[in-house]
Amino acid sequence: MLMFGNGTVLTFDQNSTVIEDGGVVIEGEEIIEVGKTAKLKEKYPQAEFKNVKGKVIMPGMINTHMHLYSTFARGMDLKADTPPQDFVDILEKLWWRLDQILNEKDIYYSALFALLDGIKKGTTTIFDHHASYGQIDGSLDIIADAVKETGLRANLSYEVSDRHGVEEAEKALDENERFIKKLARKDPYLGGTIGLHASFTLGDKILGKVASLSEQLQTPVHIHTAEGWADVADSQQKGFTGVVDRLNKYNIWRKDSLAIHGVHLQEGELDILKRNQINLIHNPESNMGNAVGTAPIKEALAQKLTVGLGTDGYTTDMFESINVANLLQSHEQSHPSVGGEEAFQMAFINNQKIAQNYFSPQLGVLEPGAAADLIVVDYQSPTPIKTDNAFGHILMGVNGGLVDSTIVGGRILMENREVKVLDDERIYWKCQEQARDFWQRF
Repeated sequence: MLMFGNGTVLTFDQNSTVIEDGGVVIEGEEIIEVGKTAKLKEKYPQAEFKNVKGKVIMPGMINTHMHLYSTFARGMDLKADTPPQDFVDILEKLWWRLDQILNEKDIYYSALFALLDGIKKGTTTIFDHHASYGQIDGSLDIIADAVKETGLRANLSYEVSDRHGVEEAEKALDENERFIKKLARKDPYLGGTIGLHASFTLGDKILGKVASLSEQLQTPVHIHTAEGWADVADSQQKGFTGVVDRLNKYNIWRKDSLAIHGVHLQEGELDILKRNQINLIHNPESNMGNAVGTAPIKEALAQKLTVGLGTDGYTTDMFESINVANLLQSHEQSHPSVGGEEAFQMAFINNQKIAQNYFSPQLGVLEPGAAADLIVVDYQSPTPIKTDNAFGHILMGVNGGLVDSTIVGGRILMENREVKVLDDERIYWKCQEQARDFWQRF
């Protein structure tokens, strides 16, 4: 039994309760009580006590869209005559070249580094979207091995696409099927979803097969949706209103599926997503970096759509994504009071809801019966932290670099900024070595 106490507890329960001089008691893999430190110590004298010395105790962060395989792109020379001029150019000159070169070691160390960085930034659950057309078969197992080594929770999918030919697309779909069937049961730490690239790289034949497999496995999909205008133009040329409309006609929208980005949704498509109970995942930094536009987040939330928040591989730091989501909405709406409420709902209400539909324990909240996934943040506030202002403190004062300790399922993965589950220095050295090898092959 473990007790983390003498901290400010941000529960992110239904009332966003904040407990000053509070603590969390863990037994096995779940939380058994949250309350004032003094009372908890009196009630559980046998618990091993971890004194956080005034730091913030809060739920681990949930990232609902990530690309672990993107790690080695950081700082890489594209070796192109001209830099990318638009979104499709970025795909062709960087990501579609990169995914053809990845080998087993690249996949493993890319994932391991990003997962390790997630531990250091306070992310405890990740929904990953993978592509490695040079190494399809067994690639999700390689990532799963890395996930198990770190102790994090992850939902994995392989990106099906016709861009390398129909045969490769079918192999990619087979990889999703193989991995999902291998899991066989609802694992509290590892899950699988059918991954798809985007409508404009998916032909009619493969979409039909995806719909059939999704129905057979009773498994939702994880797909980039109307991220760039090229995706919409392709659907409209085929006679559809837009991307969501096309995918709806092919019965792709199974309940709880993840529609990523949604920047260029057309009239009536938010309603289609809502009717099918689809999750729209916002990735603000990616949308800004790729210059594709801004998703209609305010409108989507107003229509009661479940809108989550991810990073799209731009960072492992969900606090960074929260901050940018807030600023982007304020900027786009030309209103200083817009953004905060939307960012809060995406990160601390909807991401929690989405994760609950994929994992068996309750995630994203500190309350009895929930998973013991929590982080300790070394945030020294100049002003009081209360229920009505806790999110404001996160926006203005917290970043992933302040994370002191990370716990998943009651297991301490990092404590006092020291990673406990892996030799991070050795992994960093191996990643550097592997990245150099990868860059030579790019």
